[in-house]
Amino acid sequence: MPALSILSLLQSTPGILQTALASSAAELAIATPPSKNVIIQMFEWNWDSIATECTEFIGPAGYAYVQVSPPQEHVQGPQWWTDYQPVSYTLTSKRGNQVQLENMINKCHSAGVKVITDTLFNHMSGMENGTGVAGSPFTHYNYPGLYNYDDFHHCGLTPGDEILNYTNRAEVQTCELLNLADLATEKEHVRATLAKYGNHLISLGVNGFRLDAAKHIAASDLADILSRLTKPVYISQETIWGAGEPIQPSEYVGNGQVQEFRYTTLVKKAFLGQNTSISALHNLEKLGWVSGSQANVFVANHDTERNGDSLNYKSPYNTYLNAMIFSLAHPYGTPTILSSYSFDTTDDGGPNNGHGACPSPSSSVMKPDPAWLCQHRHAAVAGMVGFHNEVGDAPITDWVSPQEQQIAFGRGSSGFVAINNADTPWKATFTTSLPDNKYCNVITDKHFGGGCSTGVFTVNGGRVIAIVPPRGAIAMHTGKVKEM
Repeated sequence: MPALSILSLLQSTPGILQTALASSAAELAIATPPSKNVIIQMFEWNWDSIATECTEFIGPAGYAYVQVSPPQEHVQGPQWWTDYQPVSYTLTSKRGNQVQLENMINKCHSAGVKVITDTLFNHMSGMENGTGVAGSPFTHYNYPGLYNYDDFHHCGLTPGDEILNYTNRAEVQTCELLNLADLATEKEHVRATLAKYGNHLISLGVNGFRLDAAKHIAASDLADILSRLTKPVYISQETIWGAGEPIQPSEYVGNGQVQEFRYTTLVKKAFLGQNTSISALHNLEKLGWVSGSQANVFVANHDTERNGDSLNYKSPYNTYLNAMIFSLAHPYGTPTILSSYSFDTTDDGGPNNGHGACPSPSSSVMKPDPAWLCQHRHAAVAGMVGFHNEVGDAPITDWVSPQEQQIAFGRGSSGFVAINNADTPWKATFTTSLPDNKYCNVITDKHFGGGCSTGVFTVNGGRVIAIVPPRGAIAMHTGKVKEM
């Protein structure tokens, strides 16, 4: 394969729990239809930048949710992981203050986009002492006005209280993850404090929580905390599956969706041809994972793109992009798209002090900031968000796979996609359930405005003739047709 990355492509290619009734006019105004559920993880973007991006692109492109970094006060430092070491529940972080956070939420809501905050219920800081970014002093087990030594687990099973044995349930859920002070979530004071924080976010308009390190909290503890929230919100829980481990993602589905990391692993192996292929990605409901309605899935997140557990922007030419196309085309799970930045070391924080910047939506060529990758604006990704919204929960139809790295399938009578992960063109006459019409290729088409700006495919009598480029894809749906 050519040793190119998605960054090169970005620079050269044209451009649920959420079923509760809304309780206010504002909530009704941003109600999400069942078919519209794509999440963007805007990793390390600050609140002002996200507010602008919601208005200029995220809303118009049809994304349902924006997932933002943890908003609470954390330890100082330029590294991205400092955001995940909280020291208080003051809403001042490297991303901005509470006024900026609330402004961002309101701007996103006005654009039809709901807001999910990355949320830390498992732990506080891993540092022995210091001062947070908003000026709050702390020590490892003492956070003035919040917690003291008795509010944390002290498992005594390993030196330094760190987890060593992931086959021991008690150790995983009461010892420390990477020295992070582990909250005793079975205690009333801790539960009440965490619920108060969650309700404060909800009062500002937050619509969901991504619960970091949920696997390290007993599912019953989380259930109790979530039961204290003032209204139901979307919940996604980080529950990393491990072979032979006693803690299973299925334990947490009563609390909301779970992040199905087995999906991320399989997609990586399939698109890289590591002992499997994309032809094996047909019926994911039969693999013994949680059901698709209970799963939040992603090709990569901020951890996996750094630790090698997923594809990322450095992956061989177009594999990462093709995998994102697949994720938005396949019906399994609620998809999250990571929008991140290039990095030289795994510790690198967001560039430009978190000020995210992307080209204008009207730009015909993607020329992002050299560090901000803006994956969510790539023509193929944004085009497939429209595909995902259009097909809703329609089943897979007309599946075909002439070889291990080529697949094509429909979604009911609303959409059709073909992905060629091979190095040669794929010319075929495809069978499709799409109605006869002329369709835009949403992989390359502009996502704003009517008509088709690039390729057009004609469906006639349930057949369409197409050439799928090497390491490329085509996709069409009933919401994007050529104006006659």
